[in-house]
Amino acid sequence: MKFTTSISILFLSGSMSYASSLAVYQDKTFYNLTPKNHFIGFSKGLKAKCEGTTLPLTMRSSCPSDDRLCQVLTDLKNTEQKVQAVQQNSKFLRQLASLPQPTAVDANGLIEAAKELGDAQARLLEEEKGLREAVQIKERTFDKQAPGRRAIETVKTCNTEVELIIPYGYVSFSTAYEADIQDEKEVLVTQTLSITNRSGIDIEADSAMFYYRSAKQYVRPTHFYPWIVRKYEPRPQILAKRAKAKSAQMDMLMMAEEREIASAPAVSYEDAREYKIEKLVLPSTGVPLDVKVLQWKAPLSCEVRAYPYTNIKAFHVCSFEPKYQIESHQWKVKSSHDVINEKALGEYREGKYDLYTKIEEDIKITRKPIVNKERETGIFGGTARKKDGYRLTVTNKSDKVKKLTLIERIPTSTTEEIKSKLLSINAKKKVNYKMLKDGQIEMRLILAANETKNIEVLFELSYDKDLKVNY
Repeated sequence: MKFTTSISILFLSGSMSYASSLAVYQDKTFYNLTPKNHFIGFSKGLKAKCEGTTLPLTMRSSCPSDDRLCQVLTDLKNTEQKVQAVQQNSKFLRQLASLPQPTAVDANGLIEAAKELGDAQARLLEEEKGLREAVQIKERTFDKQAPGRRAIETVKTCNTEVELIIPYGYVSFSTAYEADIQDEKEVLVTQTLSITNRSGIDIEADSAMFYYRSAKQYVRPTHFYPWIVRKYEPRPQILAKRAKAKSAQMDMLMMAEEREIASAPAVSYEDAREYKIEKLVLPSTGVPLDVKVLQWKAPLSCEVRAYPYTNIKAFHVCSFEPKYQIESHQWKVKSSHDVINEKALGEYREGKYDLYTKIEEDIKITRKPIVNKERETGIFGGTARKKDGYRLTVTNKSDKVKKLTLIERIPTSTTEEIKSKLLSINAKKKVNYKMLKDGQIEMRLILAANETKNIEVLFELSYDKDLKVNY
């Protein structure tokens, strides 16, 4: 299912005086604009086209004073100049202190002068330390916003629209999901688009499109060819060697193509999505811009579940039918203003979507095999029958009633030579369970406050007495 979501952003700093468009893919970005001058920004690896023709770019040490990033860079350079000035002052003081002393020594005056020189040197060193720290902070601030410190300009004037091709990673986006669960009967799902620009180019676009796919895709031409059956004839050895060498060469070419494909960024999504944003202002700050895409509600059912044969931790899982296909399976789960889990995981399962919200800390489970002396092995005719099993201890540590769906198993066979069957599930109180396919057992437990249940699961394997089995 494919859909396009339109979002209007209301935080424009002012109306744009030129038309532009942005298209962000998973491997590169296309930015079309009508520039006011030759200046582009502070970037690397850019390609520019004017009416389909490559537009030469050059680097400059200067930049327009009214550009935002230029002002940030200028502030950095001014602070670096202050560091150099302080260093020169310190050097001058050291030279002054090393000058020859007068023959007639005024001890008090000399002491006072040395003290003043020392105080001045200490002040300069402290000032230099503070300025160096300021330079480091401003360097990190600028480098977070742009990949280069040289201004990029077009060599020639383009009187029409300029198309900038921005490399992978400089403009990126991801989608995030938040589930608000208040009464475990309904979920409020909010999908957010998080957009980051660190291309060194402040982007303003009348229309911006975001695609969950690569702009460059490899699709090999494929055509039908018949499956021929022919009489076998031994191939001459020389021809066979040539064919083998040609096959090896083709394999190398295919491997090279596959390596080129693998070098493209991998994207974790299940279906192509397109998002449209009108009047987008996206400065190159390196700070994600979060925009709400969709918000919808769905009926919800939650339960506490455990699979002791693989994990003795019980957990909460909530199921719902999504109105739109889920693209990312990491969630933030909350209940009103309370955060339940910032990194919950979800998955499509049996026609629904399961969201694993949190671990149930109040339920403790242990699983132990039945000791050897309680196992019985017998041979009836030519068939061996082996009884086996395990004990489960489930404890509710809280002072509230807890419901638990416990998923267990017995061995299942893929051959008629080995048969497996459940003998019994024993407990002081009858256990409500269902035997499902592939040896799966589903138990529904209700645990009173501070209650402990002991459950014994027995099964039997039957097979030919000369057969060895492993499970």
